[in-house]
Amino acid sequence: MNAIASQIDAAATRLPVLVIDDHPIVLQGCRRVLEDAGVETIAEATTVVGGYRIFHRLRPPVVICDLTFQGSGLAGLGLIRRIRAVAPDTRILVFSMHNDPVIVARALEAGALGYVLKDHASAELFEAFGKVRHGEVYLDRRLATEVAMLRADARRTPESQLTPREQQILARLAQGRSYGAIAADLSVSYKTVTNACSQMRQKLGVRTLAELIHVAVTHAQRQG
Repeated sequence: MNAIASQIDAAATRLPVLVIDDHPIVLQGCRRVLEDAGVETIAEATTVVGGYRIFHRLRPPVVICDLTFQGSGLAGLGLIRRIRAVAPDTRILVFSMHNDPVIVARALEAGALGYVLKDHASAELFEAFGKVRHGEVYLDRRLATEVAMLRADARRTPESQLTPREQQILARLAQGRSYGAIAADLSVSYKTVTNACSQMRQKLGVRTLAELIHVAVTHAQRQG
């Protein structure tokens, strides 16, 4: 069994790993960690567009990427979603300066399997890469706790009281859809939509349609 496991690990070291970050020093640090982990082929990119092109050409099983790129904000989130859309089995490790649990949660929801902060020791990146490469989730204890608390708080929001149908209607209100258009979208009657909106106003503590639409837009923005 150990011999088989060793063969599998040896094969894994020959597979390419792609690192996407616009800081040369970070790329150098990642390369050293990956070389220590026995990775033989390391590809690098400094932009989201370049990273996706290299990914599309090499199809590496593991990608390490930042979230923030100069002039592009949190473009890494979109990159993660795009990679996972075309290759769902790709294992993505985020290496970022952002320690905000909201951003960490968004990265995980986009499809990242692990998250490491750049101000932590390289030994943690080494450990995280080892876990993610084998399909395991990696978060340090503090981040894991903060993300868990954030999700627990999200479950207690007023919107969490809504039924799936009400949530569908709320999402369409945020898009500016009329009652009639929403009814057509969901194949329900106009009256069903108006009744649902009345129920939502009560549950969310708002009095008018304008206030309900404001809540819908705010909720949609939080969802990203």
